[in-house]
Amino acid sequence: MKLSKVEDGRHPANLHRTLTLEMVRVTERAAIAAAEWRGKGDEKAADDAAVNAMKSELDRVAISGRIVIGEGEQFECDELYIGQPVGAGQGPDVDIAVDPLEGVTLCAKNQPDSIVVLAMAERGGLLNVARNVYMHKIAIGADYAPGTVHVDWTATENVRSLAKAKGVPVSEITAIVLDRPRHAGLLEELRMAGVSVKLLSDGDIAGVIHAVNTEDTGVDIYLGSGGAPEGVLAAAALRCIGGQMQGKLILDSPDKRLRAREMGIEDANRVYDVTELASGDVLFSATGITDGSLVDGVRLRRDTVETSTVVMRSWSQTTRWIRARHAR
Repeated sequence: MKLSKVEDGRHPANLHRTLTLEMVRVTERAAIAAAEWRGKGDEKAADDAAVNAMKSELDRVAISGRIVIGEGEQFECDELYIGQPVGAGQGPDVDIAVDPLEGVTLCAKNQPDSIVVLAMAERGGLLNVARNVYMHKIAIGADYAPGTVHVDWTATENVRSLAKAKGVPVSEITAIVLDRPRHAGLLEELRMAGVSVKLLSDGDIAGVIHAVNTEDTGVDIYLGSGGAPEGVLAAAALRCIGGQMQGKLILDSPDKRLRAREMGIEDANRVYDVTELASGDVLFSATGITDGSLVDGVRLRRDTVETSTVVMRSWSQTTRWIRARHAR
């Protein structure tokens, strides 16, 4: 993975680097729990196992944490709900965004790219969004000039601008898009423009990361709409590895607009960049459940379990891949 300088100025390192390893332990445990249900067709059981393991492990970490992006509202779920305190109750005040099972269908079907994701930031560092809110997203690598693409432009305008900045014809641009019925028009427009399209069956956090890592993945741009929580988690990763991203919330009902205002969002049409989605000192960890292009999946053996994790830190711009063996 090509790393690029994310910011010219260094903000204070308010989250101690030892927290990165604690985060790895959390995502590892959730991935192992979900892997026990891998390929068994029971999405709820897999998700419940990941949630319970993540909550249990989070409560061992020396933080005063608060879930700002979780499984839903307090009345919708038992654990990891928005506003729930987590951690041992000592240590730094932090906001936490979680996706205990990104790609729950992928896990249930034992298909690639199911992962556990956790982001941690200083209090107030992560945009608070509800679980049921979607977001228009666009992401490209860090090497392009600001303003090369924009979430409000058409897909054709974006890929033409990107191709010009890259110095290639549009036919040499590859876009990654979630394979959803709502994207039928987007896919038709991209293909009419001559763009090569890579479809994601699920897991758009990894999709955004692939789009900013063109050298390794061959993907130039992420386009389309997906979950707003996943957008914030992806932005947390980009704060650590570099890359450009914009997000615009889709608040298409009075209830969603009201909940957004309650969470501090006043402008429903605001376009957020990476630093507005995830600011300050940010940590990110993802552990594979099934094999994928970002990390390998859990290996369940007779006496041991092997996990593969990528963990990142914005302050040091460090990315580590950790392969661990656990007693079973």
